[in-house]
Amino acid sequence: PSPRTEIFSGKAVTHEDIKYEQACVLYNLGALHSMLGAMDKRVSEECAAGAFTYLRDHFPHSYSVDMSHQILSLNINLMLVGAGPLLPLLPLLASPQLPPCPSPQVVDYYKEACRALENSETASLLGKIQKDWKKLVQMKIYYFAAVAHLHMGKQAEEQQKFGERVIYFQSALDKLNEAIKLAKGQPETVQEALRFTMDVIGGKYNSAKKDNDFIYHEAVPALDTLQSVKGAPLVKALPVNPTDPAVTGPDIFAKLVPMAAHEASSLYSEEKAKLLRDVMAKIEAKNEVLDQFMDSMQLDPETVDNLDMYNHIPPVLMEKCAALSVRPDTVRNLVQSMQVLSGVFTDVEASLKEIRDLLEEDEAQERKLQELLGRVPPAPASPPGLAEVSKECSKYLELHEKASFTNTELHRAMNLHLGNLRLLGGPLEQVRAALPTPTLSEDDKQVLQNLKRILAKVQEMRDQRVSLEQQLREMIQKDDITTSLVTTDRSEMKVGLGTPLCPPGDPLAHGPADAPVSRQKLFEEQLKKYDQLKVYLEQNLAAQENVLKALTDANVKYAAVRKALAEVEHKWNTTVQTLVASYEAYEDLMKKSQEGKDFYTDLEGKAAKLLERARAACQASEAHRQQLLERELKKQPPPRPTAPKPPLQKKALDEAGGPEAAELGSLAQPGEGLRAPRPSDDPLSMLDPLWTLNKA
Repeated sequence: PSPRTEIFSGKAVTHEDIKYEQACVLYNLGALHSMLGAMDKRVSEECAAGAFTYLRDHFPHSYSVDMSHQILSLNINLMLVGAGPLLPLLPLLASPQLPPCPSPQVVDYYKEACRALENSETASLLGKIQKDWKKLVQMKIYYFAAVAHLHMGKQAEEQQKFGERVIYFQSALDKLNEAIKLAKGQPETVQEALRFTMDVIGGKYNSAKKDNDFIYHEAVPALDTLQSVKGAPLVKALPVNPTDPAVTGPDIFAKLVPMAAHEASSLYSEEKAKLLRDVMAKIEAKNEVLDQFMDSMQLDPETVDNLDMYNHIPPVLMEKCAALSVRPDTVRNLVQSMQVLSGVFTDVEASLKEIRDLLEEDEAQERKLQELLGRVPPAPASPPGLAEVSKECSKYLELHEKASFTNTELHRAMNLHLGNLRLLGGPLEQVRAALPTPTLSEDDKQVLQNLKRILAKVQEMRDQRVSLEQQLREMIQKDDITTSLVTTDRSEMKVGLGTPLCPPGDPLAHGPADAPVSRQKLFEEQLKKYDQLKVYLEQNLAAQENVLKALTDANVKYAAVRKALAEVEHKWNTTVQTLVASYEAYEDLMKKSQEGKDFYTDLEGKAAKLLERARAACQASEAHRQQLLERELKKQPPPRPTAPKPPLQKKALDEAGGPEAAELGSLAQPGEGLRAPRPSDDPLSMLDPLWTLNKA
């Protein structure tokens, strides 16, 4: 046996006893769990305590110092005290039977450990480390007692017992001071934890004392008159079963079987693999043919019969109908918005047309004046406002022309979607009636049902094939005849012709006369268990040819029905997409309509201002023309005062002066100077309605 080293004395200990080896394994198992618990796991300390408990209760204590009753009891308490503070991290804290603070029970565990350390036998076993351990355990007793009293003080605060709160916090402060005294020489992490706890408890005590002295004035009872803090058994050692693989791991001797049995088992595994390869080759060949055939047919069992689809409104349409049902004014708002847009559009168009008419009329008057005078008089240029009006009018007309196309397209889109929106906002029966549905005769329905039945047979054949293959694989995987090979007489397992697996001279080997069963026969008998599955698979593979032939015939009859259903499905999808597009276009139409209204409202304001400027400019231009006309009339020589001449002379004068002189002369009376023309005398007054309008 290999020697074991005691952890405290460092001595090598050896015992020729298998139970000592088992005890060492259990001890190391408990130590391992304690290390794992210190690193990460939340139940390892309980597992470690269970290992030490099983070792203390079921093995002798005389093997070594490590396994004495006192040391094992100390280890058990230390493991339980390590598991106790972790309990609040477990979901078990939600149980109302468990106290929220495990410190009282931790104190009890540490007291048990301290008593074990104070035992004279334990002290002699541990040696010089006994004092250090005892001091550390006492420090933790005071520390966790302080935490327990802190918890009791908080509980008293919740119960509004302010006097008890003061005494509990004071007791916690006293015990923490004792722990700090015993913690001298401990690592910095321990000192830091103690300082943090002192800040918490000290703050609680000072606050509680001030509140009671100045506010509540409750009597502070003595600590011994209050209910003592008792711990509850929050944790316990988990029972350990050395034969449980979850505790000790897998059995390392599980594969300790004769080599001949291993060799025979390997040969049998090869026979099983060969059987599986043969069967899988046949299955894969048939599956390849079936997949190619189904791909060429393009028959999906889930979509061959989609008649139920036409009995219901698609969910996407139901969502749109539901959305419009809570907004009943959708169509009306759209129509009103487009009507407002049309009104503003018409107003802008009328204003621009009036401006254009004014400008054209002004140009016509200018041309008539030039024709009347026969030339363009060297007069001052016309007011510049008219040219600016003409330029701005051209710009607005260009904008209006471009926007007019957009407005037309917007109205066309509205007319396109308006009917669909009314349909979606109406009763669901109308929506369902608007969707196309197929019309099949009884013969068509019979053809469809026959095709569905054969497709179901194809799927059933596939599923059965997969199931049989899975059963075969699982059966081969679980088939282990090692036990049978071990219990079989060694001479019955021959490696070759007449060659036994056992070496020559083996007393367990028998002669050839005692070997009635050969290895091959044994394998054949074991492989017979797969015959039934092989028969089922052969039948499944053989049925494929007949099923595919029936499917081909059914598909030929289904061709016409398939074409009709495809056309109806296309119309159905198109209709659904159109209705959905109409719903989605509503918001866009409203947005574009509002943008159009904003654009034309702005343009209308500009056109109105431009119209006022055009009127003013035309009036100024008309006044300018009148001034020119008066100036030209003044330039004509006045008629000489003579006696009336006979009509013949007047006619001759008219012929001599020409029509222009006669027209200008008629504007003045004989014996009078050139006077300003009256409206009835102005030849442009009959050609300028704007002027008359302005005079009126």
